[in-house]
Amino acid sequence: GFIFQVASFQGVAVRSLSTSSPHDHPEHGRLVYKGNLAKTVLGVRFFSYSTSIFNLFMMPYIMLKSGIGVESLLVQAAFYGLIGFFTFVTPVTLHILTKGYVIRLYYKDEVDTYTAITYNAILAEKATVFHQKDVKIPDITKMFTTFYAKTKSMLVNPTLFPNPQDYNHLMGYDKSSFFKFEELEEVKEAD
Repeated sequence: GFIFQVASFQGVAVRSLSTSSPHDHPEHGRLVYKGNLAKTVLGVRFFSYSTSIFNLFMMPYIMLKSGIGVESLLVQAAFYGLIGFFTFVTPVTLHILTKGYVIRLYYKDEVDTYTAITYNAILAEKATVFHQKDVKIPDITKMFTTFYAKTKSMLVNPTLFPNPQDYNHLMGYDKSSFFKFEELEEVKEAD
């Protein structure tokens, strides 16, 4: 039963990947960004989840066959601790590190809103809608955060925006408080 469940879950994950390739969602606006690590993030997290499920099912069997339970409470506690650590901590850590990874980003010009698609804890796609004015840039460079949308940390790769102007607008670099790059060039040329 267990192996079949994992196989069918894997089938669902693979199917959803293949069917969602034409990323046209007119309700979200136009696609301005596509993360190139989406499949990697999904794959790593799926692998981590499946090994954790496998560990949970195998632990009682290993205890029974190895006779660890009989020998010493200390050895037993250490064994449970080690397996438990890898079973729960790894998937949780991976989720925390990758939950803000933006798979796709859509933009609606007429209302100035973005829809960021990320993976939730059960590896399903989740849409977060935010306004450009909700975007906050962290004071110090954070490893897994490019910007905050309201309070949610989001991670994008600036070089993957087909149109750099879309990235500049997202980050608010095109507002008058920032020098536009072209203007800076013009000033240099004038000197």
